[in-house]
Amino acid sequence: MKQADFVSLVMPFKDKVFRLAKRLLVSREEAEDATQEILLKLWRNKEKIGEYKNVEAFSMTMTKNFCLDRLKSKQAQNLKIVHSNYTDSNSSLQKQVEAKDSIDWVSKIMEELPEQQKIIVQLRDIEQYDFAEISKMLDMNETAIRVALSRARKTIREKLTNTHSYGIK
Repeated sequence: MKQADFVSLVMPFKDKVFRLAKRLLVSREEAEDATQEILLKLWRNKEKIGEYKNVEAFSMTMTKNFCLDRLKSKQAQNLKIVHSNYTDSNSSLQKQVEAKDSIDWVSKIMEELPEQQKIIVQLRDIEQYDFAEISKMLDMNETAIRVALSRARKTIREKLTNTHSYGIK
């Protein structure tokens, strides 16, 4: 496989790899390092890429595993999830502040979710993979993914509702 072929194969999904890495790791720099490492691993094994049915799903699985390994390692003791994909330039300052606050709260709530639920929410709601693709990436049954996603969304919704109700019931 030549460099041009490799680039045309991985370019369509390299941003998804980055976003998943950013969701699981601390910072933009950590996510960039993880993305670079995944792309390097793919390049080193470029001759075997043709054997995979879905290179994108394979690379997402590699990303998930790499990031989880980084989180478990000693050099990652103070990693946390940061998510800042939301921007809307047409709204008022007040709405921008409220939206940023809500995103910050969702991010904080997601930090408390179990690792598996974080990954499923990232892949389904942010990356918009379908359940069959997520099932292959995580080696889980689709029903279990739906249940985990439902529980994660319910947790996020309840905690966000409690936050926005300011204790008034």
